Amino acid sequence: MEDNRLTDLEIKFMEQEQAISELSDIVNRQWQEIEQLKRKLIHAHDRIVTLEDAAPDAPANEKPPHY
Repeated sequence: MEDNRLTDLEIKFMEQEQAISELSDIVNRQWQEIEQLKRKLIHAHDRIVTLEDAAPDAPANEKPPHY
């Protein structure tokens, strides 16, 4: 009886180790994706600012007349 209990605990421990490893991999991939998206967002923001600055006689964030 004691041997079965120990075996069950070992199996649960191994399953938890596997689950933790998989979750760690997922978090790592998500972190990398977040960092990549942050870089793209910064680049897009910089590009928009550059285009706004280069636009000739463009109204600066003015609302359309119907507002």
